[in-house]
Amino acid sequence: MTPFKTIRARAEKRKGGPTALERLMPEKPDPKRLAKLGDDRILAEMTKRVFCAGFAWSVIETKWDGFEDAFLRFQPAELTFQPEDFWENLMRDARIVRNGAKIMSVRENAAFVQEIAKEHGSFGKFLTKWPSSDEIGLLDLLAKRGNRLGGNTGQMLLRFVGWDGFVTSRDVVACLRGAGLDIAEEVKSKGDLAKVQAQFNAWAEETGLPYTHLSRICALSVGENRSE
Repeated sequence: MTPFKTIRARAEKRKGGPTALERLMPEKPDPKRLAKLGDDRILAEMTKRVFCAGFAWSVIETKWDGFEDAFLRFQPAELTFQPEDFWENLMRDARIVRNGAKIMSVRENAAFVQEIAKEHGSFGKFLTKWPSSDEIGLLDLLAKRGNRLGGNTGQMLLRFVGWDGFVTSRDVVACLRGAGLDIAEEVKSKGDLAKVQAQFNAWAEETGLPYTHLSRICALSVGENRSE
């Protein structure tokens, strides 16, 4: 496999040098901040990622204040006790995107968040205890116990709440394949995910960088050299 310093050097050259590349890095994940994140904010981000999947993100962002109001500020306990007519009315609520399956996923995920919070104190605390070296285990749990949280949606959820992990975007996968990892162009199988996890674990040990930064640098080292 290509050592990560080679990948980083390529990204630096493409983006205008080490300082320019550093400016493109996201904030380093902060476990203390994540542990303090309210369960309502976790559920809100779950909902946003579910509704953004296969839809224009800009539309969801524009309507987001309406989502907050319609879904009672995403308080899990309140949502799980709402009667059927509450959810039926949401199907006709112009404040949100009226997709029945995605609307009902909010009720399921509210219960999921509550279950995890009871087990660990809060969903944020649960996430801080889960090691980045086993992201695929966490993604599997999200897919099995949550609703519509599998695949890329789960990865984006973890990224947006501030958990330290990789995202198997098109550019990241191209980087990994170019570095010598034998995986498909679209990483979907458990076998390919295990290979990706192992490689990021090796690069994390090699560099000491957060997985979020490894993933970002990897993406910036290949593909179209877009302005940031």
